[in-house]
Amino acid sequence: MTKVYSKALDRTIEVERFIGHHQGMEKGPTLIFLAGIHGNEPAGIFALHQALDEINKRGLKIKGNVYALSGNLWALEKGVRYHKQDLNRLWTTEVLKKLLKNQLLPKDKDSIEQIELYHEITNILKKEQGPFYFMDLHTTSGKTVPFALLNDSLLNRKFVAQYPVPLILGIEEYLEGPLLSYINELGYIAFGYESGQHDDLAAIQNHVAFIYLTLVFTGSLKKKEIDYRGYFKMLGQELGKTQEFYEIFYRYRVKEDENFVMRPGYSNFQHLSKGQEIAIGNGGNILAHKKGKIFMPLYQRQGREGFFIIRKIPIFFLGLSSIMRKIQFDTILPCLPGVQWLSPDRNALIVDKGTARFFSKPFFHLLGYRGKEIDETHLVVKNREKKSRKRTYRNAPWY
Repeated sequence: MTKVYSKALDRTIEVERFIGHHQGMEKGPTLIFLAGIHGNEPAGIFALHQALDEINKRGLKIKGNVYALSGNLWALEKGVRYHKQDLNRLWTTEVLKKLLKNQLLPKDKDSIEQIELYHEITNILKKEQGPFYFMDLHTTSGKTVPFALLNDSLLNRKFVAQYPVPLILGIEEYLEGPLLSYINELGYIAFGYESGQHDDLAAIQNHVAFIYLTLVFTGSLKKKEIDYRGYFKMLGQELGKTQEFYEIFYRYRVKEDENFVMRPGYSNFQHLSKGQEIAIGNGGNILAHKKGKIFMPLYQRQGREGFFIIRKIPIFFLGLSSIMRKIQFDTILPCLPGVQWLSPDRNALIVDKGTARFFSKPFFHLLGYRGKEIDETHLVVKNREKKSRKRTYRNAPWY
């Protein structure tokens, strides 16, 4: 058993890899909640512990299965983000190939946690029936309203749009090896939810509200069984309007030897002007190179993402991208000079930036492609639409 402490509650609980599992009397979806993949974010652990306890005590009529998993147990007990490696950056193609063949040799506590977590997730996928939903519960080091992070697929967008929170697209273009990207590669709905600041009591409450809303949105639980309106209002009350889509267009990456310090007072979604001083690094003041909204400013010692800058996505472009993906407009791209399929499965393109200089990243974003520069002249962009298991979700109430 691992002891996990909450500063917000001034309370310690003991958990294992499985925080809990609730099997309904009727068939239904399988929900997998993950919390504490970063050990300094215990709010999700306490929220899942509370919600599952309430479900059992009240005898709520759940359809399907609900699993609640702990992430980095070693780091949770120590109250730190990770040991040697960020557990939420280890799910790379190379590592996953070794995991699949049981050939991954643990280098540290984080690798051990990854191996155990991988086998638990794999066992659930083998044992249970879909549709599957994966939710990764997080908190931030700075002040924030609740929001959701999702890889840009139409399936993810359609489901997550039910929540009254800001929705952030494009994180996969800036992070290497997050767990949810691996789950999305399998074709399942998977997204992250950030409920508030690490040690804020509201972060736990917002997680509980999110858990209950997820049960309703997936069809696992009826609205009348819970205070649906109260939970919905809890997540959306600080917005003052309906939820909006944003995309990340800039990241400040902290160098390994850099003494990075955020300037005080920044909170999520705060407006930035071009040239505004944001942080201090080894090179002096770090400025906003473009106007936008600051996103996830780093107010903790561990972590490599200093901050992001985001911008609102106009509704027109969201609709246009949906149409272009449904008609599979991307199939004509390899006919153009400088663009070709990267592999036979046709879910990734390699782009010669010199020859295909008229095709910018925003154009590929419309078609669902997100990518990274592999050298000065080439860009690789990847699409998750083809792998989305849309058929398994067609009978869901939200589809």
